[in-house]
Amino acid sequence: MTLITGGQFIDPQSGTDDFLDIALDGARIARIGKLDPQAGGYGRVIDARGMTVVPGLIDVHVHFRDPGLTYKEDSASGAAAAARGGFTSVVCMANTKPPVDNPETLAEVLAKAAKAPIRVYTVAAVSRGMEGKELTDMAALRKLGALGFSDDGIPIRNPAFLQKALLAVKALDVPISLHEEEPSLIGVPGIHEGAVSAAMGIHGASAVSESAMVARDCMLALATGARVHIQHVSCAESTELIRLAKRLLDARLGARITAEVTPQHFSLTEDAVRTHGTLAKLNPPLRTEGDRQALIAALKDGTIDMIATDHAPHNIEEKEKPFAEAPGGLIGLETALALGITNLVLPGHLTLPALIGKMTAAPAQLYGLDAGYLAEGGIADITILDDRETWTVGGFVSKSSNSPFAGSTLTGKVKYTICGGKIVYQDATDFY
Repeated sequence: MTLITGGQFIDPQSGTDDFLDIALDGARIARIGKLDPQAGGYGRVIDARGMTVVPGLIDVHVHFRDPGLTYKEDSASGAAAAARGGFTSVVCMANTKPPVDNPETLAEVLAKAAKAPIRVYTVAAVSRGMEGKELTDMAALRKLGALGFSDDGIPIRNPAFLQKALLAVKALDVPISLHEEEPSLIGVPGIHEGAVSAAMGIHGASAVSESAMVARDCMLALATGARVHIQHVSCAESTELIRLAKRLLDARLGARITAEVTPQHFSLTEDAVRTHGTLAKLNPPLRTEGDRQALIAALKDGTIDMIATDHAPHNIEEKEKPFAEAPGGLIGLETALALGITNLVLPGHLTLPALIGKMTAAPAQLYGLDAGYLAEGGIADITILDDRETWTVGGFVSKSSNSPFAGSTLTGKVKYTICGGKIVYQDATDFY
């Protein structure tokens, strides 16, 4: 058995915030309380004094590039990056090569996921070839193990097709996750249409390219009763639309609208492009300080339910291309928790328990995962962190290093990540 002793115990699901010890027996939590390290016959004792013990973090939006683009990331390296960031569960998107739009590719992805030291799940594509024309065999993909469906990276432009997809996922009682950008309203993707793009002589992506699709899809969610998840919200108008849609929800329909925000969107603005160039290019783009503040306000009042990284690895050669040609996206698993503590908790926007809830209980609820909580008899997925330790971002274990946060000093460091009772990451500077 393993004992974690002396730490501050935070479980957002139960509302517990106390100094409690945790005894692990194999993959499960055996006891929680004031426990004597000398009385239990423990094979391992983790001294967590000065640290905080929370449920293993959950990320519902990652790209592990496996199959097809494994020079950027694969299941093994992605899982290692997740473990370093305190994540014990992640949900991969379907835009691999080939996409996860058929049982054979899904089976391949799940077979690789089963070998990872953390829990790696996946969604399947909404449409065949992610072309927005023909639905995948959702029932077969769900039966095989897909948690839900998404064409992330590509918006579903045809409203009639999306309505058909919403009715299909409603019948399966799983969520559909939507990338909200209307391409016809975008010049060069990955940069906000504003002061910075104007200075660079680029026609970028306006806020309405996102908010127009958010408005449409919230209304389709209300009309169909489907469970719709809005991915990587980036602008103030979208938060207002989601807030309105949630007020309009009719519980009798079973509809549920949820939304996520990335650490990069609540941490940076379009000005990061001036400093970091293509490392700050992402879809949807970083926007204005007003938008950033609106995203934080939406996190605070529950309009935005959860934090997800949209971990998107690319190699240096790709990111060194001219701005219009470089791919959008950045890696985020290894910095997400620290960005939340640095930019949300320390300024007083969220309490630490509230931040942890946005990264555990809420994402677990989206996909019905048996995770995101700490309880006797529950799964032993645990993250131990020091929310006061500062560190300099670098030394990524991801295959890629495309992050505008490299070299930044952040507060909040993961010390241990435990998945199914096994230590899958331990901070090399920690000697407990």
